[in-house]
Amino acid sequence: MSKIEIGVDELLTTTRTVRKRLDLERPVDLSLVSECLDIACQAPSGSNAQGWHFVIVTDADKRRAIGDLYSKAFDAYRDMPISAHALAAGTEPDYRPVMDEVVSSAEHLAVHLAQVPVHFIPCVEGRFDGLTGPMANATHSGAFGSILPAVWSFMLAARARGLGTAYTTLHLFHEQKVAEILGIPYDSVTQVALIPVAYYTGSTFKPAKRRGLDNFLHVDEW
Repeated sequence: MSKIEIGVDELLTTTRTVRKRLDLERPVDLSLVSECLDIACQAPSGSNAQGWHFVIVTDADKRRAIGDLYSKAFDAYRDMPISAHALAAGTEPDYRPVMDEVVSSAEHLAVHLAQVPVHFIPCVEGRFDGLTGPMANATHSGAFGSILPAVWSFMLAARARGLGTAYTTLHLFHEQKVAEILGIPYDSVTQVALIPVAYYTGSTFKPAKRRGLDNFLHVDEW
């Protein structure tokens, strides 16, 4: 599929988290995924180390095994105070419909993840689980800052090619088991996300409803 004619600002403001509109029946050509990964590799990385690794999962049995772990993790997540469900319950009334849709789409993905034709798992070299002390935050920030720009570049490139994506992390509740399924060297490589990738249904996307910038902006002091 050729690229969509889309301006930079529109691309940045309409690259949505796609869950319900992922086409579970249409195969995704891996050459298209490779195009997106070539673009992702142009992202910055700390010290230009390029310590990223990209695992693409298309095997149905492996996707099913990962989907089962994701569903199990989602069952635990659902009752956590940080869950979308909890945030929706505590949000202001005029924003509640937005959060209710987030909950609904998250529940949908938890059921159907295994059916998504491509799972993209970005990884970074090293393990950082046990770090403590004053350097821990700097190390975590540097490590994830060396892979997440590439992940976002991939998602933008996918959007420009008619593919939908969603940034998820719940499979990390069972990261070691996923590593075993995929042969990822758990002791030396950290998984950072799981991005379901598929063509999206419908025509296009629009900017999301967001809270105003004045809720978040701090100039010169908090």
